[in-house]
Amino acid sequence: MTRKKKALPILENITITDVAAEGKAIAKVDNLVVFVPYAVPGDVVDLQVRRKKHSYAEAEVIKFHKYSDKRSEPFCKHFGVCGGCKWQCLPYTEQLHYKQKQVVDNLTRIGKIELPEIMPILGSVHQTHYRNKLEFGFSNKRWLTQQEIASGAKFDVMDAVGFHIPGAFDKILDIDICHLMDDVNNSLRNGIRQYALQHGLEFYDIRGGHGLLRNMMIRTSDTHEIMLLIQFCIKSSEEEQQAQGVLEYVHSNFPQVTSLLWVNNTKCNDTIGDLEVHTYFGTDFIYETMENLRFKVGPKSFYQTNTAQAYELYKVARNFAKLTGEELVYDLYTGTGTIANFVAHQAKKVIGIEYVPEAIEDAKVNSQINGIDNTLFYAGDMKDILNQDFIETHGRPDVIITDPPRAGMHNDVINTILFAAPERIVYVSCNPATQARDLQSLDAAYRVVAVQPVDMFPQTHHVENVVLLERR
Repeated sequence: MTRKKKALPILENITITDVAAEGKAIAKVDNLVVFVPYAVPGDVVDLQVRRKKHSYAEAEVIKFHKYSDKRSEPFCKHFGVCGGCKWQCLPYTEQLHYKQKQVVDNLTRIGKIELPEIMPILGSVHQTHYRNKLEFGFSNKRWLTQQEIASGAKFDVMDAVGFHIPGAFDKILDIDICHLMDDVNNSLRNGIRQYALQHGLEFYDIRGGHGLLRNMMIRTSDTHEIMLLIQFCIKSSEEEQQAQGVLEYVHSNFPQVTSLLWVNNTKCNDTIGDLEVHTYFGTDFIYETMENLRFKVGPKSFYQTNTAQAYELYKVARNFAKLTGEELVYDLYTGTGTIANFVAHQAKKVIGIEYVPEAIEDAKVNSQINGIDNTLFYAGDMKDILNQDFIETHGRPDVIITDPPRAGMHNDVINTILFAAPERIVYVSCNPATQARDLQSLDAAYRVVAVQPVDMFPQTHHVENVVLLERR
């Protein structure tokens, strides 16, 4: 006999009071903390609890009794469904307020270290159309919204191109317009969709592992170049001909695309790192610029997705480094060497380390393009490469710049940094929580002297933070 699940409660006339670090709003009911998406402090709502634990619950709004004065009208028709841009309901000034609060809370509550006054967050000049890269998936299983289901309408076409629905890996929300990038993303996506439907092309079935159209990636640059990479799943000569038809359609109808690329991906995932990229038209790269530097960006390259704000972020890092031209700098998690090359003219020598070999090759090319001859780059796992032997071979750094992934730095890396004993550490982070943990580990030997939050991703809860540490 199966155990009957206990019905989850409806909470009525609840006032939203705050915003949590992960971006959801917070309400407190008795001693229970309730996390609520798409709500704003000051909203008075009825909540349907969807998940309940001992000390917290997750719920969704089923009725608004009063809208907060802080609430703004979302500008996107897909708000609340696609899973992106979850803070459109907050005015940008409020977004910055809660991002600043997120940094302060993490550094004080998790780090528990002495801090200087944290500088006001640097807001992004552009709050929409700021991304230089977007990816859209194809699926033969379109996600139907609650409104579409309630309408009772029958949908003959279930093909979609857009964003994956969170928690539903095989479902795609069909996107008409996305405001995150230049409008070229809408023209390309909608044009390819129309061509595919007119020609009866099969959209990808992730469970079955078949379907010609799988994914499309668009990159734009401040040099007005556009890259489009289409992922096909080609398993027959007929599908090969169909793929060529798609590419020719794009080439003929979108002459602004300067780099038209494709891959054949028959794997179980959408990653292309191990796949050969074919060039149908133009070059296999585009350029981004920053000050007097040019950066070559290929289909597999990592480059900050908010070009204008990346410049502000890197200027903060360079200013914190206080370089005079005599310093040996280690740039950890260097990626394609953007920061390394950005600071190279102010340093004696810069050594960059990165896990991804292709990224290191990009970093070397970017040095060559810009006539920079005082950089060295090494590929491999950071905790394996950055050890005492490496430091004794290449010299003790005067400055370490580190920009790790969201998980932060491995303990072995932190211990090697402590062994290296640079005068200054510039810690760039996309996750203030793991940054705070690492700062605590460094606290015995280093004190935090400057903290500068930077907003790279308007309309989301994500925030970057740059910290300067000096040796005690």
